Amino acid sequence: MLANRILAWGFPVDDDLDRKICALLAEDARQSLARIGEQVGLSTSAVNERIRRLTERGTIRRIMADIAPEAAGLPVTAFIWVALAAGVDETAFRHAMAGTPRVTACHHVTGGWSYLVQIRAASLQGVEEFLTDLKGGQWIARSETMLALSTVVEPPFLFRGNVEG
Repeated sequence: MLANRILAWGFPVDDDLDRKICALLAEDARQSLARIGEQVGLSTSAVNERIRRLTERGTIRRIMADIAPEAAGLPVTAFIWVALAAGVDETAFRHAMAGTPRVTACHHVTGGWSYLVQIRAASLQGVEEFLTDLKGGQWIARSETMLALSTVVEPPFLFRGNVEG
């Protein structure tokens, strides 16, 4: 259960009540403050105040809907290892990845690669179009793409807008 994993991870919160509130929101962000209060032994206003404080501090970054990627027309997951070309404007690359709806994650990594980029696409053609655009941006020296055959554990999917292909 996600709530138990969050309680065990240990992240910057004031106390166990904050951890429990975060776990309950992660499990179902639509539940009422009164219901959360019942589960942690606090009043609705006290829960609201704690959530406000956790949000202001950045512990709670957003409350979102977890969309099924397949239902959004994006059944293909690809992981692209990217080695940036020498002298490339890395900030421009980062902005481009952040501004591309197809990109669901982009990690700066150690080792022989510069970044690991995860994308969602409607088809293999969409993956190919992304790679063509990536190579056309003159950012990469080399890349390697892997496709996910299936997914065992997946974080919530944040739909970032219309994605062609």
